[in-house]
Amino acid sequence: MRDAPASALVAVSRARGELAEAFAREVGATRWHREWRALVADADLNAVYVATPVHLHAEQTIAAAEAGKHVLCEKPLAMSALECDRMLAACRANRVKLGVAYYRRFYPAVMRVKAIVESGEIGAPVFAQMNAFEHFDPPPDHPRAWLLQPSIAGGGPMMDFGCHRIEVLLNMFGDAVRETAGLMANVVFDRKVEDTAAVLLRFESGPCATVAVTHAARERQDTLHVFGTGGSIHVDDLNAGVVHVHTHACHADLSAEAPRAKAEARDARRREHHPPAANVHLPLVEDFVDAVLTDREPAVTGETGRAVAAIEDIIYAVAPTGR
Repeated sequence: MRDAPASALVAVSRARGELAEAFAREVGATRWHREWRALVADADLNAVYVATPVHLHAEQTIAAAEAGKHVLCEKPLAMSALECDRMLAACRANRVKLGVAYYRRFYPAVMRVKAIVESGEIGAPVFAQMNAFEHFDPPPDHPRAWLLQPSIAGGGPMMDFGCHRIEVLLNMFGDAVRETAGLMANVVFDRKVEDTAAVLLRFESGPCATVAVTHAARERQDTLHVFGTGGSIHVDDLNAGVVHVHTHACHADLSAEAPRAKAEARDARRREHHPPAANVHLPLVEDFVDAVLTDREPAVTGETGRAVAAIEDIIYAVAPTGR
């Protein structure tokens, strides 16, 4: 927000009001509020960034909209699709923009993978895989321990960062999901939320996809693989942005004389480099600011956040749990 040329970070609030001033000075805001309601009512603000625990998103977004403020809300948009509906209604009624901080939408690697899929280079997409593994075992007094409280966070890693991967897949294959199946478990930790989960999605456009998340594994992963009828795309680390593209010979078109040699000649592999911005959030903020200034919808709309929330609702309703 500081770096975006068309915006300025004016004011902040903090849950611990006694630290609001120190927080403002740390992040470069010109003033601070001890209560978030005072910030929302601040007449000098055009827009509010909601970066609080998930259970507060709906209340704060609706209050901001009713105060005439555009809203950029952290992900997941809300605790449920029903809460998202209330947020969307408030923003429409007050004619303000609602954006969601799914910043991976702007990753050059993600945009490139989508473009390759849409070009038909790897044939029709058949199956996609995304893994997100982040070891997380905080003590009770850790500032992010709220992520393990379902009444505050809505769920475990599938809710927290699985939602990012679901958004990537919806962007790539379309919002309509035909079928959903999932599994949640506490494999290692004794918690009120899952430490490990996986979901299988079938899109109306055809392909299937899996999202696997965990707090329990030590190895960090942030992967995207797409397999098609004529090839595949592999991103082993989305934050690195290296894209491997494999295209395969169509054996049905090969003559009988030397099928193996022709197949090898037509197979191709290449490596592309599409790193994210140095500040990975800046493209999202710039898009949102431009949407406000030009009176258009942001690239990641409240409807996108609602679509992800609807899938999360289904996952947590149908996924069996167990240790």
